[in-house]
Amino acid sequence: MALATRPRTREPAEQRGAYRLAAPRLARLARLAVVTAGTGVAFIVAHDGTPIWQVLRLLAVAGLTVVAWRAVDHQLDRRVGRFAMAAGLLAVPIGAGIAGPHLAKSGPVLTTLAGLAALIGGVVLLVIGAATLIRAAPSWRRVPVVAALLLVTFVVTWSFSQAIASTNVPRTDVGSATPADRELVYRDVRFLSSDGVSLSGWYIPSETGAAVVLLHGAGSSRSSVLDHAVVLARHGYGVLLYDARGHGRSDGRAMDFGWYGDEDVAGAVAFLAAQRGVDDDRIAAVGMSMGGEQAIGAAATNERIQAVVAEGATNRIADDRAWQSDEFGWRGAAQERFDWLTYRLTDLLTTADPPVALRQAVRSAAPRPVLLIAAGSVVDEARAARYFRDGSPDSVKVWVAPGTGHTDALDTYPDEWEARVIAFLDRALALGRGIAS
Repeated sequence: MALATRPRTREPAEQRGAYRLAAPRLARLARLAVVTAGTGVAFIVAHDGTPIWQVLRLLAVAGLTVVAWRAVDHQLDRRVGRFAMAAGLLAVPIGAGIAGPHLAKSGPVLTTLAGLAALIGGVVLLVIGAATLIRAAPSWRRVPVVAALLLVTFVVTWSFSQAIASTNVPRTDVGSATPADRELVYRDVRFLSSDGVSLSGWYIPSETGAAVVLLHGAGSSRSSVLDHAVVLARHGYGVLLYDARGHGRSDGRAMDFGWYGDEDVAGAVAFLAAQRGVDDDRIAAVGMSMGGEQAIGAAATNERIQAVVAEGATNRIADDRAWQSDEFGWRGAAQERFDWLTYRLTDLLTTADPPVALRQAVRSAAPRPVLLIAAGSVVDEARAARYFRDGSPDSVKVWVAPGTGHTDALDTYPDEWEARVIAFLDRALALGRGIAS
């Protein structure tokens, strides 16, 4: 007797937990995205470091690319969707962190093109992975799935791309201008940081026995502080303008958060102390942006630095932004968590050690004085300056320059900048000149 059989029914895609692509060309697009992103990332990770690490990183990326290529087929289910999302979340911040800065400073060189390849391939993988996961989820769960995917993508991309950008800095150009163009006597110099990196700079001799280490900001070079050097030299200060490591003509690897500042500034101070006509107890540091943060941090451990002027100093580790939760409540607390993640990722990508918090640095440097200059048009600068001042209110002064942009106080208020900074340094270095502040 024949057995009766029930007709087979097709289960809904949500119950099967799989989503078959209607168009095979989308699967081909996914494979192309894997190859594009993998090629870009492979070039980025293999063009740097010692030969053995270059080979190992290249092999690792190549292996992951092959696995991803084979995983992406016509059956894009939850598992493969998660894989595509993970690959995209890796490739997009690497591409963004490399492509943006290098395109702006170096143009369409191979590193820039590799970053763009990683970015474009990563975006395609993110879209395919997200669409697959959303389609595979039951309809009642799709809204929270979308929200979760957006949150994870934003947090990872925001934090990781900043960490990548800060530790993979394109070389900056010194330019053709020199102190001689401003009618200043100077000489080209090279000196060693405290950890042995050769740094390049200009030295303008001192006429008063006092001298200043002059520090530029991230992504620039000594040329960007040439106007500040003119003001200082006009009052007889010796000035050492130098390129931070990895910038301009200095050796070493650049780091845009300034974590090598203690070593670089220590070498600069030692150079000044060895110069004829410079008194060992009349050395100060003046810095812009990253340079200001480096000057503050170096003063905490280098007692030769008798005073600091820092303009546009805001943060270089998460603790420097601990004021945000007090100012902005839950939004500030959330931003502090993002900052924590950014700097933890950065720590994994650099050999530099995270420096001391700036608030702690001004406290450690006391009673040696610090002048903080904040841009009036950049609200966070004033908030940060006041937060640092609270670490040592007796030794720290703050000048908020109204209506100025980041490190633009000299351009906006040239006379006041000169009067305030020179008076501050004269008092700190006991030069005994009566310039009103």
